[in-house]
Amino acid sequence: MEFEEFKPIFVEPKVVLANSGSGSTVRFLLHVHTPDSSHMRIFVTDFHFNSWESVRSILQLEDMRDNIGIGGSWSEFIDYIVASFKSEDVKLVLEGHSNSDAGPASAKLVAQKSKGMPRIVFALRKVADSTASEAIANLSLELFEAFKSIHHLYIKEREHSLELTKVISDEKEKNESIQSQLEFHSKRQKSQKMNTSDRSNVSSPLISNGQQDNPDKQAPRDPGPTKVANRVVPACRRAKVRGALLQDTEED
Repeated sequence: MEFEEFKPIFVEPKVVLANSGSGSTVRFLLHVHTPDSSHMRIFVTDFHFNSWESVRSILQLEDMRDNIGIGGSWSEFIDYIVASFKSEDVKLVLEGHSNSDAGPASAKLVAQKSKGMPRIVFALRKVADSTASEAIANLSLELFEAFKSIHHLYIKEREHSLELTKVISDEKEKNESIQSQLEFHSKRQKSQKMNTSDRSNVSSPLISNGQQDNPDKQAPRDPGPTKVANRVVPACRRAKVRGALLQDTEED
């Protein structure tokens, strides 16, 4: 088990005075890092006279995991510690606060991933003089390195964003050009259809008038019923005219 690619953590904890239960106006900065592959160092300072630290080995952290009751693998436990340090519920509890220049007598760091989850408590010891100065210098350098890394990522993301913006602009121009061409062809087709329809409407009455003026193409008219003339009856069928019979008389 080792600390692999552990990135430094910088957090401003909430300062709580244990005796009064209220907060403090003094601001502190928390720095969590790994000086080597088998140790984790927690350092808290106000950059003036109050600095505390806690150095834990992997074995000590394993014992802490057993005491807290967090299961899972080693990497999952480290992920839980990191998430707890980065949460909004990180408190620096100052104990034995006095009005002297020496400041609080002791301090502890309390971190919790979220409400209802196990709390992680680190007892801190006070450091001063060259040890505190060295820790503050190391914090400042790592903070600057973190800033450069974030700034570099920001520059890369900005360049990538500008490239995407240019690509989107080019695609938008292409789409507008295609849309304009489609509208032009659509209007042209509609115009052609309207012209074809107008020519059809003009030619239809001309054809109709030509059929009416041409007598050869006129439809035959119904002659209607005709009156049949009286037919001449043949002589053989005529009725014989009954007249007076002239006979010679003896007197004649």
